[in-house]
Amino acid sequence: MALTREQLAQRVAQEFQDGYYVNLGIGIPTLAANYIPGGMQVMLQSENGLLGMGPFPLDEEVDPDLINAGKQTVTMIEGASLFSSAESFAMIRGGHVDLTVLGAFEVDCQGNIASYMIPGKLIKGMGGAMDLVAGADNIIVTMTHASKSGQSKLLSECTLPLTGKGCIKRVLTDLALMDIEGGKFILRERAPGVTIEEIVGLTEGALIVPDDVPEMVF
Repeated sequence: MALTREQLAQRVAQEFQDGYYVNLGIGIPTLAANYIPGGMQVMLQSENGLLGMGPFPLDEEVDPDLINAGKQTVTMIEGASLFSSAESFAMIRGGHVDLTVLGAFEVDCQGNIASYMIPGKLIKGMGGAMDLVAGADNIIVTMTHASKSGQSKLLSECTLPLTGKGCIKRVLTDLALMDIEGGKFILRERAPGVTIEEIVGLTEGALIVPDDVPEMVF
């Protein structure tokens, strides 16, 4: 069974390590703020100028002036700091973020990512994605494995305009966790109840399937 958005966020939060500085992109990645493992110190960074984001607020905690890059209201943890977006992007471009989690429209087996534009549709711009893919060595993409029409989003070559080239090494979809190595996807984990055959059938890019592919554990 395909993972829900909340399960995707919960699984991607398992990639966090104690002491990490993490940037969460717009969409599913932002939900990971609610699933930081207990006892782990992680500082979440937002490119609009916040370091130390906490979980999403309860109704009585909402502060309309405290938002993330996606204009969602957020909370701050103890030790958080606020600063200009210029300083925030200096942090990103300087390679000071340990892990970046992004959404995407497409990823291919060369590690290319298309995440900001579908031709013919209105867009507001690339936002901070271009800086994040250029300034981060450790990027995880989280997205659905296929489009609503059933077309694979894990391709041999992206068809949409690229956000970055050769920068993605790990992809978490609603069906599987995959690494990208040597121009191929490598299946590492599968969603509970999802078969390898389903994943193979919905992966257009070259795919290596190891002998043992465990189910994800939550």
